[in-house]
Amino acid sequence: MDLPSRHKSLIAPLRAAQYDFTENAVRSTMAEVMAEDAVFNLAFPFETIHGRVAFYTQAYAPLFNAVPDLERRDHIVISGPTPQGAHWVGCGGYYTGTFVRPWLDIQPTGHQVHMRFHEFYRFENSKVVEFQALWDIPEVMMQAGTWPMQPSLGKEWHIPGPATQDGLVSGPHNEELSQQSCQHIMDMLTAMKRHPREPVEAMEMDKYWHPKMNWYGPSGIGTGRGIAGFRNWHQIPFLNGMPDRGQYVDEITYHFFGDGDYAAVTGWPDMIQTISHPGWLGIPPTDKKIDMRSLDFWRLETDSDGQRRIRENWVMVDLLHMYSQIGVDVLARMREFNKARSVTIPDEAWKTI
Repeated sequence: MDLPSRHKSLIAPLRAAQYDFTENAVRSTMAEVMAEDAVFNLAFPFETIHGRVAFYTQAYAPLFNAVPDLERRDHIVISGPTPQGAHWVGCGGYYTGTFVRPWLDIQPTGHQVHMRFHEFYRFENSKVVEFQALWDIPEVMMQAGTWPMQPSLGKEWHIPGPATQDGLVSGPHNEELSQQSCQHIMDMLTAMKRHPREPVEAMEMDKYWHPKMNWYGPSGIGTGRGIAGFRNWHQIPFLNGMPDRGQYVDEITYHFFGDGDYAAVTGWPDMIQTISHPGWLGIPPTDKKIDMRSLDFWRLETDSDGQRRIRENWVMVDLLHMYSQIGVDVLARMREFNKARSVTIPDEAWKTI
């Protein structure tokens, strides 16, 4: 069995245990596939956790307590080596179940909840030694009616899996096609960084993106349909606010890999820029240089003209981490929402109303 296929097979029992989530099954499968001292990088406010036992205790256990019928559903599972020789498995999907207890001070709804995830596992000697992942915590806040920041420009909805229903990529690993997919993404990103220093045409969007592309952004930004939707609801505001995007590539590390028609990138962080102008998420210019975590999947599709282009792009950004860097505690603002909802008026106070 080729190495990417083997790594996907090694992660499969953990995914299965999280589908029918029980503490014993999840902890035992984590012990089988993950090194005891593995490093876990998770979205704000969890941040970096050292060791698989601590990761379960600090991350999974509170989520499982809040959603006792917790269930994991993957719609993308890919694997491959990076150009530097590291070996990663990337999984995209969502956690779901009945939200019955508070989680991160988000008040339960009593209804089914869904929370997107992008989770990346780096393997060495058949063990996971590093984990980089984003959970879409703002998505849960929105379902609870307590998202305290600006409304999204893009469409907020339950993000679908691949239109082709083939995101659980099976082996054997097609090395040539996988490398082509990965190279297409790297070339696209190189072209995209030419703007705004060069005219918008320098990005060659039509060359890399399908005209019916879907850009599935994180909650707080939302989905954009087609190149116009992507530019209107994400790219233009993003570049207006942070025109120095792409100028600090020497300070970050990317991990690109491909698997068939899919490609992915993970990095902790993988963007650095300065909020120097207004125009993005309603944030005023802070002149604050921030780093950002953006973990992405792309699916390429052959057009009628025989050209392979990006048809779907799933994007996760750690917005809570970004807000924290500019001095905005989103969870504290949310707690103010919850406090107002739970106010009770003493009986004697009614006499003065």
